[in-house]
Amino acid sequence: MGVWLWTNVAVLQLNGKHKDVCWRSTAATTAKSVPWSVICGVMLFGLGLISLLTGHVASHLEWYSHRRSLYSALDGSDRAPIDIWKSQYSKYYYGCKERGRRFGPAVRERKSNGYLLIATSGGLNQQRTGITDAVVVARILNATLVVPELDHYSFWKDDSDFSNIFDVNWFITYLAKDITIVKRVPDKIMRSMEKPPYTMRVPRKSEPEYYLDQVLPILLRRRVLQLTKFDYRLANNLDDELQKLRCRVNYHALRFTKPIRELGQRLVMRMRKMASRFIAVHLRFEPDMLAFSGCYFGGGEKERHELGEIRKRWTTLPDLSPDGERKRGKCPLTPHEVGLMLRALGFTNDTYLYVASGEIYGGDETMQPLKDLFPNIYTKEMLAQEELKPFLPFSSRLAAIDYIVCDESNVFVTNNNGNMAKILAGRRRYMGHKRTIRPNAKKLSALFMSRHEMEWDTFASKVKACQRGFMGEPDEMRPGRGEFHEYPSTCVCEKPFIDDLSQDGIRPPKLAAYNVTTKAYSAMN
Repeated sequence: MGVWLWTNVAVLQLNGKHKDVCWRSTAATTAKSVPWSVICGVMLFGLGLISLLTGHVASHLEWYSHRRSLYSALDGSDRAPIDIWKSQYSKYYYGCKERGRRFGPAVRERKSNGYLLIATSGGLNQQRTGITDAVVVARILNATLVVPELDHYSFWKDDSDFSNIFDVNWFITYLAKDITIVKRVPDKIMRSMEKPPYTMRVPRKSEPEYYLDQVLPILLRRRVLQLTKFDYRLANNLDDELQKLRCRVNYHALRFTKPIRELGQRLVMRMRKMASRFIAVHLRFEPDMLAFSGCYFGGGEKERHELGEIRKRWTTLPDLSPDGERKRGKCPLTPHEVGLMLRALGFTNDTYLYVASGEIYGGDETMQPLKDLFPNIYTKEMLAQEELKPFLPFSSRLAAIDYIVCDESNVFVTNNNGNMAKILAGRRRYMGHKRTIRPNAKKLSALFMSRHEMEWDTFASKVKACQRGFMGEPDEMRPGRGEFHEYPSTCVCEKPFIDDLSQDGIRPPKLAAYNVTTKAYSAMN
């Protein structure tokens, strides 16, 4: 700024040199007084320069103020309260899933390397990850993907097919530029095969090179290949184009069927008629979940016996120390603890809650402490009785309805790090960093045990401190952190904008701390 100021002064002096000499000469020879118009002009010019100078100084002071805020945010000294309903920085981000220029068109069916059959595994959201990765694997292999087969035999025992849950025609059409998808292997191909389709199971988190080296030769030789138990069978870290393909599948192509979408949206509308904003809580406090965790929740010998019997269903599970698991933060919170956390964060008892859950272990007795803290609690069974009946025999379709309401909620609270929690957390980040709260169970467990030894205000303050970094803020997402389905960093881009105050491109401190895209993040380090 100083260079600009003195350069312009120099220019003014040069431009006015002749007049200045003439004026001096005139003054010396005629001894006339200086006109008032000239004096006023010079004074106004000087005042303008001073105003310009001080304005730039103020702008620079403001810039340093921003920088100071940034560094205090990075070193943890910033303890300003956050909006518990919405991140103030979410508006600066958007989901980006567009194909790059070098991402070639889909290989047509006749020119592909063969047909890829996929048998998924697990519940709805575990299968969702398998379907997403199946599309990417088909792209890697230049294969024609046959609509994946859903799992009918796992714990949930749901005999729904792909077309019962997802809009199959939309799925095929939306991804037509990425891969070719067919509903079944053509009869002509099946009749020409000397042997049934080759079946294999690839290792978990296999790299693309594994598929090219180990799977592709078999596909070329047999023409039809089936991959079984297909969940988390593809590496977490892939190149950006394949990661964006994952996002196109997960957040756009996998659309639920019309009956599921319509009922899910009706439940959302009914919640919003009662309250302009609401929290959706995925309690995940079903008997199978508790048994699988190996944790103890205070139910005495009755609980130990019941959960121990359920745990025997998984013969490969190791013996775990309940106290050890709790200290490691591996135990889900009880409904009461979830309620205490939310109240401590600042949600009042007139807040409306939608509880997404199956059978709660302990039933009404377990849920009552949560209802005491938040009387306005609703479930899909309470909001839709007759309308829900056609879906009741199918656990995956019921889970899909919960998925929609949780996705549309103002705040989503997870209670474990399972598949639904990860998938929804990732989707909500992609859709604009909607507030998503994940309990910091490792720190909260010790705090809950000692809560009777402190005043409520002290307890609430400690809960807020524990939850920093677990509230779904944009700066929690860094490239390479966690599962891509939970942290889709490649698919979340930062909007270009000019700061409202300084008008010189300074970004809000929290945003400047971390850039979401891998390339930008690596450039900062």
